[in-house]
Amino acid sequence: MNIIEYKLPSVPHLVLYGIESGIAATWGYLCCDLNTKKAVVIDVPQDSTQFFLSKSAELGVRIDAIWLTHSHWDHTADAASLEEATAAPIFIHKADEYRLAEPNKHTIWQLPFIIDGVTAAGFFEHGAIVECGDWKFEILHTPGHTEGSVCFVCHDYILAIVGDTLFSGSVGRTDLPGGDTETLLASIGRELLTLPDSTLIFAGHGECTTIGEERFSNPYLVGISV
Repeated sequence: MNIIEYKLPSVPHLVLYGIESGIAATWGYLCCDLNTKKAVVIDVPQDSTQFFLSKSAELGVRIDAIWLTHSHWDHTADAASLEEATAAPIFIHKADEYRLAEPNKHTIWQLPFIIDGVTAAGFFEHGAIVECGDWKFEILHTPGHTEGSVCFVCHDYILAIVGDTLFSGSVGRTDLPGGDTETLLASIGRELLTLPDSTLIFAGHGECTTIGEERFSNPYLVGISV
């Protein structure tokens, strides 16, 4: 289990924590505004609930919402337990809603545990702005890994939380149900490679990276038009 802490020097009341958790080594993120005492969780991997509850209690913030980048089980495994503990509503893109109620029916192999289903309280739309205190994120619909994958882009502080759309040196899988390689690469080119090279990328798996690093060194992005 790995944990990261990211603080913005110019705005010390805004902090981001990440936890890499579960058998698929999936990252979930806690975005906090220490002034307003508000927080949101973006993706809730297996065995991450206790971290999010402990960290939010330590910081004195309230988890007001759960935002999902997509509905693959490794990103939603603890959504039910975190929702139960916090009463935080769950939001996702409509195209990915269908996996939430019965997640165990949408895995490509039988898991050695049961994931409880959840119900979305609302749905993300491309271009919408979602807020958590002074955190403001633009929703970018980036289908290809799944039909309803989204990225959360904070233009003010030049960072993005991208789920399984883009990784350091790689891109999301497209051989799973709902995946399509051409669609994914088009999404990355249209929505992510148009961001500044300095944009810090927090992905669903692996290390942090930047748009510039991926533009110039990611072998999957060679020849993508912007």
